[in-house]
Amino acid sequence: MDHSNAHLMDFTNDSIETKTIESSAAAPNNENRVVMGESFMHTKEQHQNSAYYKKLAEEIKNYDSVLLFGPTDAKVELFNILKADHRFAKIKIEVKHADKMTENQQHAFVKKFFSKSVLAP
Repeated sequence: MDHSNAHLMDFTNDSIETKTIESSAAAPNNENRVVMGESFMHTKEQHQNSAYYKKLAEEIKNYDSVLLFGPTDAKVELFNILKADHRFAKIKIEVKHADKMTENQQHAFVKKFFSKSVLAP
């Protein structure tokens, strides 16, 4: 995941079903920043990220175990939001740094992680 989209991967019985959730935040260009003001653009970006994380949280609440990974700090930001919400207290949530990956690499990463998790106590 990053600040623009997240690939939700449901891993069951050696198969992975992927769903993508996109943020409504578009990269603002410098012209917009000058016209609208830096403070306004920052506030707008925060609201868009908040809505994005809320969509992701709605999906995550349906799982017992979740792995957040990706190349940016978006995973940590989402993790902090989830940890502060009591509705996610019983969900095992882990965060791992990962470089940008292809879809096949993401699937292998998820399979490896959850195969180890099943074996661990």
